[in-house]
Amino acid sequence: MENSTLAVGFGRGATHPKLRTLLRATVQVQASDLHLVPDQYPLLRNSGQLNALAGEERLTAEDMRMITSELLVTGADRKRLEETGDFDGAITCDGVRYRFNVFRRGRELCVAFRRLDDRFRSLAELGIPESLYSLCDLPDGLIIVAGPTGAGKSTTLAALIDRINRTYHSHIITIEDPVEYVHAPAKSLVNQRQVGADCGSFYDALVASLRQDPDVILVGEIREINTIRTAITAAETGHLVFTTVHAGDCVGVIERLSSVFPAGEQDGVRRQLALVLRAVVAQQLLLADGPQAMVGTNGRRRRVALSEVLLVNPAVANLIATGRSAQIYSAMEVGGMHGMQTFEQDLARLLVDGMISEPTAFGFTKNPTVLRERIQRFKSNPALLRRPAPSTGKT
Repeated sequence: MENSTLAVGFGRGATHPKLRTLLRATVQVQASDLHLVPDQYPLLRNSGQLNALAGEERLTAEDMRMITSELLVTGADRKRLEETGDFDGAITCDGVRYRFNVFRRGRELCVAFRRLDDRFRSLAELGIPESLYSLCDLPDGLIIVAGPTGAGKSTTLAALIDRINRTYHSHIITIEDPVEYVHAPAKSLVNQRQVGADCGSFYDALVASLRQDPDVILVGEIREINTIRTAITAAETGHLVFTTVHAGDCVGVIERLSSVFPAGEQDGVRRQLALVLRAVVAQQLLLADGPQAMVGTNGRRRRVALSEVLLVNPAVANLIATGRSAQIYSAMEVGGMHGMQTFEQDLARLLVDGMISEPTAFGFTKNPTVLRERIQRFKSNPALLRRPAPSTGKT
């Protein structure tokens, strides 16, 4: 896949000297996050670990006042902070975009920055199965990427949306809080809306999007009942809907979505999900501490993506519709030739490939017995380590 450069926009430019210095340091040491707290040294997260930024002094109250003043520009920004206790936004420094969250701690304000990629990365670069590009060729349905905060869900979705943008003449609408990856229209028309700035809520924007002739809709996150219901309806009515859910694994996503609804509605919701759900991808980031793992230019171990893939075929759809979620895991185990995989299968692959160590693999798994079996299977038949070939797309 040819890598695309991110468009510029949806983020103010950093002008305060102190803030620019700190953001530049984040890039120089390849940190993923920057934390600013009153009377503390600036902290950078690198390879999952937080450390003080060398050579910097503790942040004074005046430092924090000036920095947060640059982030909270309008009266609406400050009002939202007062009402909710935090404010999300995006900012640009030297062409690099950052997502930020200003939050209140007692009478003080703190800020957390997340550095975003300066280009769209391919699924192969991200360590995600390239076969997932076939999801971009679907005419409709619901596709969910799950995982904890910081697991790379938005980055995976950005790669898929970029693929559609460069391949199809479609109308893509994204609804995000904030807009993280800016897609310049290529073959597609792309309209990106930011919650709080362009629309009142995910739900309001999603309802409105159905009147805007979309082909593809990306909803940054679905977590409350009305947004979930509307996302399902959008998928039912011929749209391809991408979204994220905070859940630990693929089966957990299905349980999470259905459990939001009242008990009397859950069976009906499961039947709807069985009809519209096309795939669930769950991902985590693990420290790459195996003998073949790459070390960054800063001398720190990088992290590697661990993924689980559920593709909804007729058998899986029947399990979802009838509430037999416990059996979905077995369907994933035997669906490897079609592109499905469990966390245990991917852990075994990463371990046999030398990307992670045994303590890391067994420290993550919920089923050590199954993991041992998969490791032995891969060792005895290395050809199984090869993932299914990516789809060639529509003909």
